Amino acid sequence: MMTAGRFTSVAIVGAVVAGAMSLSPWSPRAVTVNGLTRASIAHAAQPARAVASGVDKRAPKNIAVRYTTTASGSLARYRVRERLLGRELDNDAVGETTAITGSIALTSAGAVVPSASSFLVNMTGLASDESRRDRYVQSRILDTDAFPTTRLAVSGVRGLPTPVPTSGRVQFQLLGDLTLKGVTRPTIWNVTANVNGNQLTGTASTAFTFTDFKLTQPKVRIVLSVADTIRLEYDFVMERQAQ
Repeated sequence: MMTAGRFTSVAIVGAVVAGAMSLSPWSPRAVTVNGLTRASIAHAAQPARAVASGVDKRAPKNIAVRYTTTASGSLARYRVRERLLGRELDNDAVGETTAITGSIALTSAGAVVPSASSFLVNMTGLASDESRRDRYVQSRILDTDAFPTTRLAVSGVRGLPTPVPTSGRVQFQLLGDLTLKGVTRPTIWNVTANVNGNQLTGTASTAFTFTDFKLTQPKVRIVLSVADTIRLEYDFVMERQAQ
């Protein structure tokens, strides 16, 4: 009897999407035997249950559909609400990067193949509209010298039509383990995508707190307040690969 292969979990933007942090124009100083026994019958049933739950742990030969990021067009960003000294209203601190690679693979039943589904974001290129904020994020919050990348290991999907349509708009959830600054936690991404032949475009988003990933919430003089929630957004452009 063949046993199910073991795979590494991780997507989108991401981020995807993928992953990122905060904040404002902060001072540069603040600088995860062969008999047919009951056991064998139960073991044989495992792959079927895995497919039903949106995860396929069998060999990659079961890949029916695979989308891969294109050389350009994808964008991952973080978004955090803040209030700065001298301003009456809150605003969003936003940092972005285009350094995203990855793919997602599905079986004919619409289940994710984890070994072939992940996204990697180079965090060293994150940039906002304030260089002081960027230096603070890179050095004090993310420590990109030690943790230059963020990885999303896609483990499943919810609500994705089967088979995957060749045109039109689809909405679904992407499940995956996000590893940020050495901490790994499960995440759920809300995805809105447009399918046009072999091209897949759209946006995926998720949210978490500083505490979830053991990140230090900034406290500097110029920033009066920073929201605890960090939102990640991944604008993706992907191409369907021939199988």
